[in-house]
Amino acid sequence: MDNLTLARWQFGITTVYHFIFVPLTIGLSLLVAVLQTFWYKTGKDEWFRLTRFFGKLLLINFALGIVTGIVQEFQFGMNWSEYSRFVGDIFGAPLAMEALAAFFIESTFLGIWIFGWGRLSRGVHLLTVWLVGIATNMSAFFILAANSFMQYPVGAKINPETARAEMDSLPSVLFSELSMSTLWHTISTAFLVAGTFMAGISIWWMVKASKAGDEDQARGVWRRGAMVGLVALAVASISILASGHNQAVLMTRIQPAKMAAAEALCVTPPEGDGAGFTIAAFGNCAPGKGNDGVSHIVTIPGMLSFLAEGDTSATVKGADTLRTEFEEAFGADTVDDYVPPVMPVFWTFRLMIVFGCFSFLLALWGLWSLRGGRIATSPGLAKFAVLSLPMPFLGAAAGWLFTELGRQPWIVAPLYPQSDTDPALGTGGLAPNGLALPTNIAVSPDSVVGVPSVAITVIGLTLVYLILAIAWFYLMKRYTAKGLNIEESVPEEKADLDESKPLTFSY
Repeated sequence: MDNLTLARWQFGITTVYHFIFVPLTIGLSLLVAVLQTFWYKTGKDEWFRLTRFFGKLLLINFALGIVTGIVQEFQFGMNWSEYSRFVGDIFGAPLAMEALAAFFIESTFLGIWIFGWGRLSRGVHLLTVWLVGIATNMSAFFILAANSFMQYPVGAKINPETARAEMDSLPSVLFSELSMSTLWHTISTAFLVAGTFMAGISIWWMVKASKAGDEDQARGVWRRGAMVGLVALAVASISILASGHNQAVLMTRIQPAKMAAAEALCVTPPEGDGAGFTIAAFGNCAPGKGNDGVSHIVTIPGMLSFLAEGDTSATVKGADTLRTEFEEAFGADTVDDYVPPVMPVFWTFRLMIVFGCFSFLLALWGLWSLRGGRIATSPGLAKFAVLSLPMPFLGAAAGWLFTELGRQPWIVAPLYPQSDTDPALGTGGLAPNGLALPTNIAVSPDSVVGVPSVAITVIGLTLVYLILAIAWFYLMKRYTAKGLNIEESVPEEKADLDESKPLTFSY
């Protein structure tokens, strides 16, 4: 293996692993704030115990997310120095905003929330957890803006003297149409993950408590937690459908090669025929093979064109057409292939959908079982709730793999010509602002960061992350199975201002 392959493996492993924790933290931070708000409004101890229970799991997840996220920053300068040199002035801006603003707010008020039980008034303490949730979502905004720039590099231009990219418009970078659409879809996914997590655990405990004859706990505590999770899950499911469709429309327009790979569309259909949506396919859109390179299984005629353009006869470009366009613009020898790897992109797109369906079914089954004030007693529902817990995590990971693999062979994808939009965004041909960077050029030179160095860090980080994964799973399982801390006293209404008491917390 060369340093490019190893660097890609390292970034892929660390990113997918880090993203296990991110959506749960984003969604669960606000759901815990909702639980504490219900406690503040009603004064019922059941809401307090739910807040403490899921707050404990949030803290475990948050800690692992921080540890695994730090490595991401170092890789840009170590393994991808040419990328950092080329667009670091732009890419670094939203990352700096995330660290200096969102993360500082998030971590500061999380500390106050942890140590503030019994020391702050209930209203002030409630404010701290809401600030944590809001800041966590702000972090997501800045990170997604940076990633969206790599997918859709607007708001920047090339300085001919330095041959580096410079920011032309910060609002364009932060609030591009792709950035806003990606934020919508990612936040919806986060609530799908967190809603499934809260609903799945609450349903499992509700059934267990009801079978043990403890209806007070089943109805008073776990039904409440299940309903909050299921409502969040149901709303998130609808939002994901809408945001996913919006993403597909944008992808067809600004990253047509990703769409072609996602549907294994090797050849552009004749004008007026439209492109079909394929349920399953095997093979590859190899140059010169046309449709002979892929076996399509169950294709719905015109469906892809309808999803992309709202017209079953609309033209959607295939891989061969797009490959020719990119070769004419950038040369046939710049990269191995201008079309992303078809099968990985095709199947990660479908796995994302399949894994998400588990959460949707849990929402339907759970809400039906709890209708009219009922509590769930079905062992089948409890087992399905547990089965559903990892599914949105896997779906989110598949979604990120789809997003990043579909951008290849570019680390900064060129702007695609848009005949019906602002000329500054692409009517001057491919990459009208000069921004385009193939992945094979963005890696650090082998003379600077050689194969042994990258190989050692890949192996080392993989082992460390494996240990952390085992620790995370053990802690989450242990404290989930432990259940509620019934003996814990509920804080008084007024803050305890005894300054002699040490700042401590325990779970």
